[in-house]
Amino acid sequence: MVNIFCITKAQEEYIMHIMDCTLRDGANVVGTGFSTELTKLMIEGLLDSHIHIIEMGHCTGLGSVKAGGKACPVTDEEYLEAIAPYADKGEIGMFQTAAYANSELIALAASKGLKFLRVGANAGDGKTAEKAVKMVRDAGLEAKYSLMKAYVVTPDELAEEAKMLESFGVQALTIMDSAGYMMPEDAAEYTRKVVDAVSIPVGFHGHSNLGLAMANAQAAERAGASFIDCGLMGMARSAGNITTEGAVALFRREGKAQEYDFYKLLRFIDEKLMPAMEREGYHNPIKPLDLVLGYSGCHSSFVGAFKEVAAAAGVNVYELIIETSKINQKNPSKDLMEEVANTISVSK
Repeated sequence: MVNIFCITKAQEEYIMHIMDCTLRDGANVVGTGFSTELTKLMIEGLLDSHIHIIEMGHCTGLGSVKAGGKACPVTDEEYLEAIAPYADKGEIGMFQTAAYANSELIALAASKGLKFLRVGANAGDGKTAEKAVKMVRDAGLEAKYSLMKAYVVTPDELAEEAKMLESFGVQALTIMDSAGYMMPEDAAEYTRKVVDAVSIPVGFHGHSNLGLAMANAQAAERAGASFIDCGLMGMARSAGNITTEGAVALFRREGKAQEYDFYKLLRFIDEKLMPAMEREGYHNPIKPLDLVLGYSGCHSSFVGAFKEVAAAAGVNVYELIIETSKINQKNPSKDLMEEVANTISVSK
């Protein structure tokens, strides 16, 4: 049995980061790509919440349409123009299917301020990506890489491929559980093997087909992954990714991810993103309030009282729930809620 909780050298060397992929993988929920309006909305919400590593564009990557892939309502050129105002505010990049790499488009992406391209191919097919990785590096962009369907090879085989990819010039690797097939012990084993094989950052991308994306992300991080792929409200292909807001909550519970503004992120989802996506036919499976209840250990039977006290005191109800629950999870009184609300109000 693999010990998924053992600490590796990578945990000491790397700080865990959130990589938001909503604007790329999440585009599958609307077809192949989000509108420029939704793209800008989400980039602004993420940056305002201090989430700066963002992957966006056509769901199968830069150059997909020109290579004969599925049509998208927004062209690569239009996406690049849309992100230009944000280029210096974060680390914004695109996916690049290895077979679709086009030197002219890659050069254009670099000229518009894109910071990285994440080249992707199925596990076992890394040799086919050498040319694409070179194009990305030659353009002055960071070359990340996705080992898609990582589970189709063994952890040892994936580690060997990772070493080869690093020799090609890849600067960060992602282990992709593309079908949501892995168990937590699998996520940990694949991560540990790859982390031990290379000197570059390793991340994990999980899907929720077995309901294990969150557990797998936690196992991967504990095994040495330094970044986790996420999607706002879980938006991604098939059953979705680990939710961005859920990842922030999960890792904050462990004393990590403190650099992200949890309350701004939840407010953005509540006030802007959920209404916008409901108009697109997508409904958030775990609303911010329910996430906060799980994060804090507050039973839903107390929500009415918390809302009443928060409204009267003019404080954020999520912050009130979390801070009160630190004192009493079992049976918080209204007097305690009011006392905490006053403390929050005075501290602002």
